[in-house]
Amino acid sequence: MRHIINKVLLFTLTFCIITVKISAQTTGEGKISGRILDAQTNETIPFASALLLDRKTKANIKIIQTDVNGAFTITNIPNGVYTFKASYVGFQTMVRDSVSISNTVKTVNFGDIKMRQAKGNILNEVTITAPKATMQLGIDKKIFSVDQSLVSEGGSATDLLQNVPSVQTDIEGNVSLRGSSGVRVLIDGKPSLIAGGNVAQILQSIPASSIESVELITNPSAKYDAEGQSGIINIVLKKNKKLGFNGSLALTGGNRENYNASTNLSFQNSKVNLFGNYSYRHGYRIGNGFNNITYLSPVAGGLAFTNQNNDSRDLNIGHNVKAGLDYYLAEKTTISFAAGFNNRTGEESELLNINQLGINLNPLSLSNRTNDETQKNNSYDLNLDFYQKFKNPREELTANFSFSEGNNDNYQIYNTNFYNSNGNAINDLDIQRTDRDSYNKNYTAQVDYTKPLGEFGKIEAGYRSQVRISESFTFADQLSPVDGSFNFNYALSNDFNNKDQVHAVYANYQNQIKNFGYQIGLRAEDALLETQLGAYDINSNINFTPGKVAYTRIYPSVFLTQKFEGEQQVQVSYSRRVNRPRGWDTNPFLDVSDPFNYRQGNPNLQPEDVHAFELSYSKFWDKMSLISSAYLRQTNDVIQRIRTEPDQNGITITTPQNLTRNIASGLELIGKFDLFKNWNFTANVNLYQSKIQGVPAFGILENSGFSYNANLTNNFTLPYGITLQIRGDYRAREVMAQGIRRAMYGLDGGAKYDINKKASLSLNVRDIFASRRWQMETIGTTSIQDFSRLWGGTQANLTFSYRFGKTDFMPKKGKKPEEQNNRPDEENF
Repeated sequence: MRHIINKVLLFTLTFCIITVKISAQTTGEGKISGRILDAQTNETIPFASALLLDRKTKANIKIIQTDVNGAFTITNIPNGVYTFKASYVGFQTMVRDSVSISNTVKTVNFGDIKMRQAKGNILNEVTITAPKATMQLGIDKKIFSVDQSLVSEGGSATDLLQNVPSVQTDIEGNVSLRGSSGVRVLIDGKPSLIAGGNVAQILQSIPASSIESVELITNPSAKYDAEGQSGIINIVLKKNKKLGFNGSLALTGGNRENYNASTNLSFQNSKVNLFGNYSYRHGYRIGNGFNNITYLSPVAGGLAFTNQNNDSRDLNIGHNVKAGLDYYLAEKTTISFAAGFNNRTGEESELLNINQLGINLNPLSLSNRTNDETQKNNSYDLNLDFYQKFKNPREELTANFSFSEGNNDNYQIYNTNFYNSNGNAINDLDIQRTDRDSYNKNYTAQVDYTKPLGEFGKIEAGYRSQVRISESFTFADQLSPVDGSFNFNYALSNDFNNKDQVHAVYANYQNQIKNFGYQIGLRAEDALLETQLGAYDINSNINFTPGKVAYTRIYPSVFLTQKFEGEQQVQVSYSRRVNRPRGWDTNPFLDVSDPFNYRQGNPNLQPEDVHAFELSYSKFWDKMSLISSAYLRQTNDVIQRIRTEPDQNGITITTPQNLTRNIASGLELIGKFDLFKNWNFTANVNLYQSKIQGVPAFGILENSGFSYNANLTNNFTLPYGITLQIRGDYRAREVMAQGIRRAMYGLDGGAKYDINKKASLSLNVRDIFASRRWQMETIGTTSIQDFSRLWGGTQANLTFSYRFGKTDFMPKKGKKPEEQNNRPDEENF
């Protein structure tokens, strides 16, 4: 294991050194620098676009982005006369028409460039001058702009995340980052209570059209919540910030009765910003597969094989509403209020054909089982934010208080019919009903303060308190074969309540010495999880057993960054993380929807303790960019779902358990290439090695293996306003604690036609070959389980989008001669 890690690190360091040398050999002498600020607040604007064009031919010479402090430096500029443009979404494009680089003037420093709020609709500005970057790099996170993802239009957030480098989703919608689960998923920086906080159902409820960007924080600093084994995924919803009244509308129709609709409205002037979003999703999915068990040791009645074939239908209907108000109390003081509401209903129907066979494949029992489930969920959230700027534009104070509440009701009914070997029905009927209701409530309070120290330094400090309360009630009954009435099933009924609270303080110090930057942080968290498990006895009396998990931990983080000429940098980082079990993982409710593979939570789970190391290198050329990362992550008390050996009736139970230790290491490469005029593509490859220590108590031997995943997204610009996107992905075979997951692949395609400047029509097809089939083999001492599931299949969508708006601020009359060629949304500086 160690020699593999050493090879990975050596490869990355060698690649960095070679690239630095090559870049140093091609460095030119001309240089343009400056810093971009918001003219109204004097706040720096990170990730703004700085564009250099040939003044005569108007050809793009270089495009770069400002750093986290709004600063930029364009190097390697040959002698000539250029036009410089600075742009950012929601702001007026700033133009310097004639910039000369010569033998006598090699360096130009613009100083502070103050950008004003946009005077009109700037949708075209981004396309004509500097396209909105699909990938942005911060000191501790990567930002991917996904609002132009053609293959995701008309889909859900789950479909969209499949297009983000480093992210994967499984057959049930669970999310992993760099091949590891335990990722923390946030919506606008906060946890969501949609579907009781179930991440898979949250992502299915949010249309892709309402998402603006996805932030990946693979190694978070001490400023962020320490939760999340493999990092944080923050989904940022659209919030229009253009002046005047503006809006957009998107309507989608797809095969299998899939429909989406979303609208965004906003109004902004110098004192107030009002915004509102509404989205509707009607999602219908089909699924099929099998789950076959081979018993290596005899079980009751000579059972040797259990073969299941399933066919399922899932309907998900959701309404999301969000509205807010930003009010500018003073030039540097803003107060914001936002509220969101989600209503979700779901229906799932599954048919299981179950054949129990003897050693000679002779039928012992044949049955059909229908599993029907209905879900109803309502949740809302309230957020109050306060922003205070100071004389120094980099000094700020922010405060937030948020409250969310939700309820989730599930009703399940299992109906089983038995047949003899000739296929004739037997008068034997088994019906079970389960009613499971849950109630959730979250409180969060947070205060953050940033104080600049010197030209580049700053200190950040803050406090965060979060309290989560959950109550769950499960009531099950079963049809009596004697009198035909339903009797209370105490073994499948329970109450489970928990209160989870985390209180944290943190401090970060960041500074820069020439081209070397560093950030050191420390976070202290005091966590307490209190549970109450109510179990029923044979007389239907309930008895509660309390549980408690309390711990106080220190979470340090260190980031060291060295910048080199030619838009490249190397960064080394370390952070300590925690993965707290909750929700389904801790509720001991027994799910018997699969009659031979039960699932159950574990209220005694301990949190995972994670130590993450990362070495990254990034390089930005004129027509391509590269981000590479070598990483090592050690997880103590790792949580994995463990399947028991079959009991005398051939039934297994899968329960999450704390194992000893997992060590994962790998190398990830993300590249963006604009090599051709009408074609650009983004490639992502993640190679990783995973090692799980053996746990004799669960019959688990030490297991390790190498795996990788890769994806490629191609974007083509065609004549007549048509753009085309084709995306493919591949996930190689992967080793698990008790077996393997087999390889799978998929291909998506999408096309978009711009009808005019405000309207467009797009068509996409996801999983064109219906090849994304989730397949696993679980190997135990006395049994082997072979599992395969296709969920969703080929999905096609047609989407119509329309943008509208009228600005309250018109361009001034009487331009200066040098401004005659500027568009209305451009201004000379």
